[in-house]
Amino acid sequence: MVYRPPSEARSLIVQVTIGCAHNKCTFCTMYKDKQFRVRKKEEVLEDFQMAYDTYGDRIRRIFLADGDALIVKTPDLLDILHFIKERFPSAERVTSYGTPGDILRKSEEELKSLAQAGLDMVYMGAESGDAVTLERINKGVTREEIIEAGQKLRRCGIKSSITLISGLGGRERKKEHAVESAKLISAIKPDYVGFLTLMLDESTEIYRQIAAGEMELLTPEEVVEEMRLFLTNVDSQGTVFRANHASNYVILKGNLNQDIDDMLQRLDDVEKAGKYRPERVRGL
Repeated sequence: MVYRPPSEARSLIVQVTIGCAHNKCTFCTMYKDKQFRVRKKEEVLEDFQMAYDTYGDRIRRIFLADGDALIVKTPDLLDILHFIKERFPSAERVTSYGTPGDILRKSEEELKSLAQAGLDMVYMGAESGDAVTLERINKGVTREEIIEAGQKLRRCGIKSSITLISGLGGRERKKEHAVESAKLISAIKPDYVGFLTLMLDESTEIYRQIAAGEMELLTPEEVVEEMRLFLTNVDSQGTVFRANHASNYVILKGNLNQDIDDMLQRLDDVEKAGKYRPERVRGL
């Protein structure tokens, strides 16, 4: 199974790693069936050559999978990016996932060289800006490290797309999760921010916690309240905001900060009408 961000649906996807090096987050099942490894550069280049042999220079977007492609040594990533530029000169962008730890382990010189070689944007899963929530979900990094990583990408000329998850703090941390996530985004000022909403899988640790009563799942109304708190506390002028994933109860799209009032009105309208996305179609 290969995973990619929703906006990479039409991209050429090539795995430079298999799985996720951390793979311990309590809510995630994405890479549980994989043993993490970095693929040999020659294998990756062979995949790109096969894509070129099939499609020629018709590829417009390229996504480097799996969960944390930036863990690959910089010289190998540079060779891959140079090969991409040679074979697909008409490609509009090259993107990848990148964990905060991967970003922080690379020097600014390394990141700048990757940007110059064609790495346009990195998707980073922050999940929450609340320190307690991050510890409870076993994220493996602190909020300060997430902020530092996001700011580092900006300084080095690489765009960032930050992911947050509604409901991840449960009922107990609802306010803290919303407000601290808003502060985190305000500090990073990413190019994009996307909200998913927590969905449960019986194989996850967070499902066990909820089943045992250690955490309370938010209702759709509480998710809206949490989102309202986020939007009234965030300050990230120009950031493209999306909460239009299949998991979301309410679809929101706009730009921060100019469309915040319109999105708050959208929340009010949906809440008043009670027209949330039904559970049976979430995630489809």
